[in-house]
Amino acid sequence: MATKIVSTAMVLVTSLLVCLPVLAQTNAPAADTTQTKITCVGTAVSARESSLDTAMTTYTTALSAAYAARATALNKAYASDSNTTALKADIKAAWSAFKTALKDAQKAWRTSRSSAWSQFKTQTKACKAPSSASDSGNSGSEVSGQ
Repeated sequence: MATKIVSTAMVLVTSLLVCLPVLAQTNAPAADTTQTKITCVGTAVSARESSLDTAMTTYTTALSAAYAARATALNKAYASDSNTTALKADIKAAWSAFKTALKDAQKAWRTSRSSAWSQFKTQTKACKAPSSASDSGNSGSEVSGQ
């Protein structure tokens, strides 16, 4: 009877020794580690910065074009042999076109900036990274597009 108990105990111990490592491996954490999540946020940051860079380049190009167009229109107005009334109208038209171009550039910049940050927030939310891995708190530092 004692040998049966010892034999049964040996079989149980052997089974446990074989099964426990297998169970431990199946309960191991998934490959979705914190570093993977942080890398995901890094990818989202790169996409956001690329979008912002493109938008800022478009904005500054539009501003330069507006200033160049205003200069050309004013030079033309002052170089013409027109009377004071025509000169005044040409000057007013040059400044009006300039203001419109600035407003359009500013609106396009604000729309692009908002879109870039919105996409970034959506992408980082999907990353499920700790909030300390994001730099969203600095979004207020962006150029406003006066």
